Amino acid sequence: MIANPTILRMKYSRIIAIVAELKGITMEDAMDLFYNSTTFRCIKDGISDMHTLSDKYLAEELCREIDEKDNR
Repeated sequence: MIANPTILRMKYSRIIAIVAELKGITMEDAMDLFYNSTTFRCIKDGISDMHTLSDKYLAEELCREIDEKDNR
């Protein structure tokens, strides 16, 4: 399923804000992490309809992805 691009951009900004809050980082740093993540690519490409999941869930998924990369 392909989501409306405007709605996706709004979703991205909410996810970025949540990640910034959860990680205690700036919005700019959270944006960089988000747009360079596997989570972003999956949402953008419509994989498994990830865009239908809640913003909080996707932000937490991104935080897990970041933590896994940091632990390597």
